[in-house]
Amino acid sequence: MSGIDVGVLLRDGRLAHEALMVDAVRLVRPGAEVYDPATGATVQPDPQVLYAGPGRVKPIQAEDVGVQAGQRQVVLRRYEIALPWSALPVGGERVVPGGQVEVVASPDARLAGLTLWVTSVGESATATAWRISGEDRS
Repeated sequence: MSGIDVGVLLRDGRLAHEALMVDAVRLVRPGAEVYDPATGATVQPDPQVLYAGPGRVKPIQAEDVGVQAGQRQVVLRRYEIALPWSALPVGGERVVPGGQVEVVASPDARLAGLTLWVTSVGESATATAWRISGEDRS
């Protein structure tokens, strides 16, 4: 393995992976739930935007999983969200499960407008992208 420059391989791999990031996404931390007496609904005002920019959203599970949530059946679809490896959350905040990834725009019209719930976050010094696992809870 002598003669291989890992730094060059990682740089080239990261550039190649970023070329696949054709979706526009926002990584947000929802605000605390607040009861709105005017509407009688619980709302989450003022989400904190941790990242906005290019990303790659792709399914990682071929089959849907149905679960019971409250009074209704919910289908969970799992996705991998890849962000540029160099992307850092605003303010150095840590991304944790419960955050959301909003697909703002995508060449695939079926993804545009999708909100995914963060289930796990992977960091690695030798990765070509920052990978986040999420699920669609519709």
